[in-house]
Amino acid sequence: MTHVVITGTGLYTPEHAIDNAALVAAFNAWVDAENEQHAEAIARGEREPLAHSSSEFIEKASGIKSRYVLDASGILDPQRLRPKLPQRGNDEPSIQCEMAAVAARQALSAAKVDAADIELVIVACSNLERAYPAVAVEVQQILGTSGYGFDMNVACSSATFALETAANAIASGSVKRALVVNPEICSAHLNFRDRDSHFIFGDACTAMVLESSAVAVADEQFEILGTRLITKFSNAIRNNAGFLNRVTDSDPLALDKLFVQEGRRVFREVCPMVAQLITEHLASLELSGDDLKRMWLHQANRHMNDLIARKVLGYDPSETQAPIILDRYANTSSAGSIIAFHLHREQLVEGDVGVICSFGAGYSAGSVVIRRL
Repeated sequence: MTHVVITGTGLYTPEHAIDNAALVAAFNAWVDAENEQHAEAIARGEREPLAHSSSEFIEKASGIKSRYVLDASGILDPQRLRPKLPQRGNDEPSIQCEMAAVAARQALSAAKVDAADIELVIVACSNLERAYPAVAVEVQQILGTSGYGFDMNVACSSATFALETAANAIASGSVKRALVVNPEICSAHLNFRDRDSHFIFGDACTAMVLESSAVAVADEQFEILGTRLITKFSNAIRNNAGFLNRVTDSDPLALDKLFVQEGRRVFREVCPMVAQLITEHLASLELSGDDLKRMWLHQANRHMNDLIARKVLGYDPSETQAPIILDRYANTSSAGSIIAFHLHREQLVEGDVGVICSFGAGYSAGSVVIRRL
C-alpha cells in the first residue's frame, strides 16, 4: 500500500499590509463623500445615509486586525477603493504564476525535491486569473516540473480538495510526487464599498509538496491518514462574474460580480456541517477529538473557528490547538488553513495527529487528517 506524505510547504506573503485603521479611514472618507453628494435625497428621506465602519466593529465581527494585499494604494484611495494591478502582456508571467513560484520553491526546498521530479501540479484557488491556458501549466513551465498540471476551483475549499486529488494520484501509483499551490488574490473580488465585508479578505499564496513515502527524504513528514470532502449547494456565498456576463448583457460592475454573502446564515449553516464532517471523519479512522494535537482550520472568522473547534474537541481550544492567523492575514480563502499549517506545526512529535480543514462557498468543506512521522 502506498502511503502519501506532505514533505514541504511554502508561503508567499505580499509586501503591502493594511491595518484596520487605514482601511476604515479610506472607507469612511468614501462614505462621507457619498452622503454629501446625496445630502438632499437623504434629507427628504428618499435615501438612507451610509454608515461609518470602525476598527472595533471589524475586530469584534471577525477577529481580523490587518491583511496583506498585492496593492494597497488603490484600496486606500477613497475614489477607487480597489487594487490597481497593471495588465501584463501575454509573454510575461502572470501574477498568480509569480506568487505560486515563490511559495512552490520554498516548499520544494523544504521537501528536498527538485522541480523536475514533480509529476503533477495543481493550482487550486477561488479565482483564476484567466480561463485558459491553465495557470498550473504556466507554473509547470516556470518551475521546470515534469508530467502535467491543471487548475481547479472549489472556492475556499480548493486547497483541501486539491490535497485529496493529489494524494489519490500518488496512492494510485500514477505519480510519485505532486505540487499543490493556492495563489489567492482575494482583494480583487472584494467590494471595498460594502461595510459588512470590506475588511474580510487579504492576498497570499501557499504551496505543498506531496510524495509517496517510498521516495520521500524530507526531515519533516506528515502522513495523510485520510481525506473526506463534502459539498452542498447554497447561494449564501456567491460571485456571479463569468464569461457569460457579456452575452447576457449584465452589468460587469454590478455588485453581484464581486463577493457577496449572507454572513449570519453562513455561520448558522456551515459551523455544524464542518464540525460533523471532522467528527465523522475522525471516527472513520478510529480517532476522536481527544486525539487531535492541532486543528488547522480555514481562516474566515474567529467565531466560526472557535465554535467548530469547541464542537469537535468538547471544550474551548487553546491558541496552540487551533491556531489563528487571520488576525494579520485576514481571510485568504483556500490558502488560510495551509498558512496556519505552514506557520503553526512546531513542537509536534512523532505520532501526533492533526486535521487541516477548509470550508466555504458551495457549500464545500474538506477534511485532511495527518500524522507526524
